[in-house]
Amino acid sequence: MARRRLRLLASAALLLVAVFSAAALCSAEPDDASAAAEDPLIEQVVGDGAADDELEMELNAEAHFASFVRRFGKSYRDDGERAHRMSVFKANLRRARRHQRLDPTAVHGVTQFSDLTPDEFRRQFLGLRRSSARDLLKGSSAHQAPILPTDGLPTDFDWREHGAVGPVKNQGSCGSCWSFSASGALEGAHYLATGKLEVLSEQQMVDCDHECDPSEPRSCDAGCNGGLMTTAFSYLQKSGGLESEKDYPYAGTGGTCKFDKSKIVAQVKNFSVVSVDEDQIAANLVKHGPLAIGINAIFMQTYIGGVSCPYICGRHLDHGVLLVGYGSAGYAPIRFKEKPYWIIKNSWGENWGENGYYKLCRGPFVKNKCGVDSMVSTVTAIHPSKKE
Repeated sequence: MARRRLRLLASAALLLVAVFSAAALCSAEPDDASAAAEDPLIEQVVGDGAADDELEMELNAEAHFASFVRRFGKSYRDDGERAHRMSVFKANLRRARRHQRLDPTAVHGVTQFSDLTPDEFRRQFLGLRRSSARDLLKGSSAHQAPILPTDGLPTDFDWREHGAVGPVKNQGSCGSCWSFSASGALEGAHYLATGKLEVLSEQQMVDCDHECDPSEPRSCDAGCNGGLMTTAFSYLQKSGGLESEKDYPYAGTGGTCKFDKSKIVAQVKNFSVVSVDEDQIAANLVKHGPLAIGINAIFMQTYIGGVSCPYICGRHLDHGVLLVGYGSAGYAPIRFKEKPYWIIKNSWGENWGENGYYKLCRGPFVKNKCGVDSMVSTVTAIHPSKKE
């Protein structure tokens, strides 16, 4: 008992020092590297989950929150809002620790989303409108991808190394992930058709694409309120193509359609849905370029790096991302076997994850982890010099 009291007193003393230090640091210019160094929780939520660890985390939560606010440039309208966000932040510290225990081959901790409730996070940063590959295939057999040979596939493959992947972008607090997934797939297909990488406009789709899934007319692309990559490809076929980001820049909110056909730089020839089979997904990735995919993003709110392979992960798809490659064996903590993984480009900026990327395990023993194999679509582009 005496030893426990000494621990509590020591933790309280450390808290006072940390709070005063954080107050001084908040008046300085932001420095991501120093912020990470001063606050290990910014990098990873660690510990074995013992009661003393939990108590120490609670006692130091104010200091961690001050460091979080400073690092990510957060501001709140008043003390009431700050107190609320502090409460949410503390809950997310506990959530990140749970994620770390459930997903030990990845690193989980504090991210730019740590002051958002799970519901706020879903509403603002996700936006995939459908949850099943079967939905995609209803009445649309013409769009099912043909089976490709899988012999001789490379052990590791990454389209970033071949020039087919554009820069990581940031969708902001707009549920437009579907448009970034679609534009990324078309950027890659256009590169394969022309040898030139064009950075394409998501805002055109946010403003102008109201295409509906023919199997369920009520499910339509709706800008910041969500959409689907295959309906985006259908819209692009009908509209004629997509402008560049330079000509139609991203605003992060829906607006009036300002599409100018004379400024089209990339066109969709056709698109198809790939079967729920990892070998076919890999074959289509290598042949057709980066693939538009859906994923369950529950572990992504707290993800910092490593190969994510949670013990339990739902397959309800709520986020559209871009599959750009795969690896044969990723880093894992010492006591865990290295895992093969998918390389996934996200649209939450370079400060999230591994410079904007997510690694998710694959292989025969973890098939369709977080639903990653369930909603995969490929697109081919038209070379502008061809009369199609």
